[in-house]
Amino acid sequence: MRVTEFDLELDGGHTLHVYDTGTGDGPNQLTVFWHHGTPNIGAPPRPLFPAAVRQSIRWVSHDRPGYGGSSPVPGRNVASAAMHVSATADALAIDRFAVMGHSGGGAHALACGALLADRVIGVISVAPIAPFDAEGLDWFEDMAPCGVASLRAAAEGRSAKEKYEASAEFDPNMFTPADHAALAGEWSWFSNVVDPAIENGLGGLIDDDLAYVAPWGFDPADITAPTLILHGDQDRIVPISHGQWLARHCPTAELRPAVDDGHISVLHTAPAALAWLRAYS
Repeated sequence: MRVTEFDLELDGGHTLHVYDTGTGDGPNQLTVFWHHGTPNIGAPPRPLFPAAVRQSIRWVSHDRPGYGGSSPVPGRNVASAAMHVSATADALAIDRFAVMGHSGGGAHALACGALLADRVIGVISVAPIAPFDAEGLDWFEDMAPCGVASLRAAAEGRSAKEKYEASAEFDPNMFTPADHAALAGEWSWFSNVVDPAIENGLGGLIDDDLAYVAPWGFDPADITAPTLILHGDQDRIVPISHGQWLARHCPTAELRPAVDDGHISVLHTAPAALAWLRAYS
């Protein structure tokens, strides 16, 4: 699949950097908007390109504001993803589409499902984080200590989050052995989207984390499209309790637990999820 890139000018003078694998030849092609995790740029998931070809899927995605080629929008919330996807779809003359996101991108995909119900035909949310105010959920339980510290700092506000990130160090223990194996294999692709996401600073990451612990701007219960939640039962970054909570509160959601998988290795189940999505298109 060949990826083209362009800049989309939005109201207010903001720029959104967009990726598109193109229309292809299939008469029944399905467009899927990909939502990246934190911190990544928005390039579509190359390890899933073979499965996408089999399912006649076109990927469209964007760098969230503050990442890569997209200008920052301080104070953005998770719901803003719906506005960005809608504007991109309009620019590409795409009427109906599906959405898929991984990690923090899973929440942004859910936003599109809730707020663009007339356009979204299906949602795949992989290892998604739940709302910070999720009733009945111990939000930090079973989360790696580095994740707890990072998101608690975000909950204290921008100044505390910036101070935390100034001295934060990478903790490899937040990944399971299965995650490390995936990162050493086909999902080594992540190095292509993580490094560019932070090479010009941590603004995108900080804005993401502030958005996760603030009101999202939508209710997951408003999603009406078929929704599939994939979650590894050994995930240390976003514990499976988050996926379980979302599955209970999204009336159209199905939770598909991945036994012995972590935050990255769960992506091995994504090709089957794309086949699931195709059944609704």
